[in-house]
Amino acid sequence: MDAVRFSHVGYAYPDRQVLSGVSLAFAPGTHTVLTGRNGSGKSTLLAMAARVLPPDSGTVATQARPAYIIQHIEAPDSMPCTVRQAVEMGRWPHRRGRPLRAADRQAVTDSMERMGITELAGRQLRELSGGQRQRTLIAQGLAQESPILLLDEPTAGLDAEAHHLIRAAVAAELRRGTTVLEASHDAADIGRAGRVITLSGGQATETSIL
Repeated sequence: MDAVRFSHVGYAYPDRQVLSGVSLAFAPGTHTVLTGRNGSGKSTLLAMAARVLPPDSGTVATQARPAYIIQHIEAPDSMPCTVRQAVEMGRWPHRRGRPLRAADRQAVTDSMERMGITELAGRQLRELSGGQRQRTLIAQGLAQESPILLLDEPTAGLDAEAHHLIRAAVAAELRRGTTVLEASHDAADIGRAGRVITLSGGQATETSIL
């Protein structure tokens, strides 16, 4: 079974058709980068895979609930929570209304360590730099421990340290069999993927780089 499958998917914004009849399948454990100009539909596809945006036509199927990591510029700066509380939100799918258990707390701690934000645990999100917020969002996604990881330009505008930590985390997720689908304009990030799909004019063109 495919980890993620788009079947004849179409989507239009009020001013334009952004996707038209797109069909794509992503096998478990693979790494794919979506690229293309701004507005070409990269973020739209990720939002559909995350089940937060329904297609106008066609279907989107996933084998599990994905961990969806948005760009830090999309996250509200005023959210009244600490870094650790934000990362703990990644455990909501596992808790089902229950208090945090030892396994939940350990997953949160491990994810924060991987992103180098342990010392920021008690800081408010609004006090963080853009790079620190991005690492917090990625730690939140990692804490979910989903077999599907969706990343929307995860390294855009970040410093070298944050970039390195994020790429190391993605590599570790791939080693454990996670399906990774990310949008990126970064040539180095694109070069790490097993597949590259370029979006343009509502269509998706695939290039194998294996």
